[in-house]
Amino acid sequence: MLVFGGTGDLALHKLLPALYHLHRAGRLHADTRILALARSQQSRSTYQALAERHCRAQVARSEFDTDTWARFAERLDYLPMDASQSADFGRLGKHLGTAQDRVRIYYLATAPSLFEDIASHLKIAGLAGPKARIVLEKPIGHSLQSAQAINAAIGAVFDESRVFRIDHYLGKETVQNLMALRFANALFEPVWRTGHIDHVQISVGETLGVENRGSYYDQAGAMRDMVQNHLLQLLCLVAMEAPVRFDAESVRNEKVKILEALKPITGLDVQDQTVRGQYTAGKIGGQEVPAYYFERNVDNDSDTETFVAIQAQINNWRWAGVPFYLRTGKRLARKTSEILIQFKPVPHQLFGNGEANRLLIRLQPEERISLQLMGKSPGKGMRLQPVELDLNLADAFQQQRRWDAYERLLLDVIEGDSTLFMRRDEVEAAWRWVDPIIQGWHDHYQSPRPYAAGSNGPEQADNLLERHERHWAEPQDPQY
Repeated sequence: MLVFGGTGDLALHKLLPALYHLHRAGRLHADTRILALARSQQSRSTYQALAERHCRAQVARSEFDTDTWARFAERLDYLPMDASQSADFGRLGKHLGTAQDRVRIYYLATAPSLFEDIASHLKIAGLAGPKARIVLEKPIGHSLQSAQAINAAIGAVFDESRVFRIDHYLGKETVQNLMALRFANALFEPVWRTGHIDHVQISVGETLGVENRGSYYDQAGAMRDMVQNHLLQLLCLVAMEAPVRFDAESVRNEKVKILEALKPITGLDVQDQTVRGQYTAGKIGGQEVPAYYFERNVDNDSDTETFVAIQAQINNWRWAGVPFYLRTGKRLARKTSEILIQFKPVPHQLFGNGEANRLLIRLQPEERISLQLMGKSPGKGMRLQPVELDLNLADAFQQQRRWDAYERLLLDVIEGDSTLFMRRDEVEAAWRWVDPIIQGWHDHYQSPRPYAAGSNGPEQADNLLERHERHWAEPQDPQY
């Protein structure tokens, strides 16, 4: 496995700790080697020390021991090179040798602007043989046109079966439990459709700001950074039909159908069906935080959105008339990733109380699935209150360590299983829906609405639901 961008945050904070866990669990072949590639001039031993510091910080103390690390470090090498320079790939070829029978995995933990050059240089240097695979981190481009250009350049070197476009949300245990919940249990299928579901909410909130990603984020914004990939992937898993088989092509075929069925949001529709926001100064956890435009490497007059809320519609028989509310933002009151399925109320309110009737699927901070029903409160009279049938995945599987998403996805790449990765037409279908929204914001001068850091976002996002007598699920909600 060759990691381009081997000194970056992704490699040091996510990829190497995940590979260490796989090594510790005995899931890596004895001959597996890891080669980190970056521009900085340093020795193998210096890089190994750097990797150890970061892994110690990321791995639980009970799971890190010196002997295991020493054996893992034997797999780990470093080679200084500039991925934008074709000549450096000749040096890389000499370093790797001529063992063409080995599987080579090229993990591009770099800026997307380098994807096309790296693929081309690998081909010219004769390093993209039939057993080579390539892993692309999101975002794949910044628009449909740029995504198509990247996909075409990668496709000219690697056939689609050897391209792994990674979205770490798809590696989370709860996301895969969503598929098990839907397709392995007879309980939900009859009601998983219009006529029984009132609406769906998909929320991904962060308390952090842009951190050290200001220069990237100011060009991307929440729409490109989160909605185009993470949120639309979650929407697909909620809405897709059961695949014929649980294999890569069958699963991804169904996801593409959902993306293609999304009702376009164009022109003036963006004013009624979307909300942009940008955080101002505020408090999070009792600590003052600056406004977005005072963050490092962000333009002082930036109109980049740090919050997006969308009312989406899927034009097919299963979901006609059921709104999907998508919401994501930075510097919000809480860190969470969750999916809420709100079922319709019973036809007749026999007891005069409101009803829960909702399924909550939480990806973080804890992995949990909760079916919220109405139950009778103890005592005289029929006083109802929400009660939960709760599946806490950490409690249910106490004897098993929870895998990180990157552990599962890296092992899938090693084993050649692309089920949890995005296909070329899937990425382009997502951009095809997102681009007109961004264009509509531009054409109709829809500037981001301000919201205080530490809040739940701009009030206009609440109006998106309240005009239909709905509301976002928040912790203060008694049914939450």
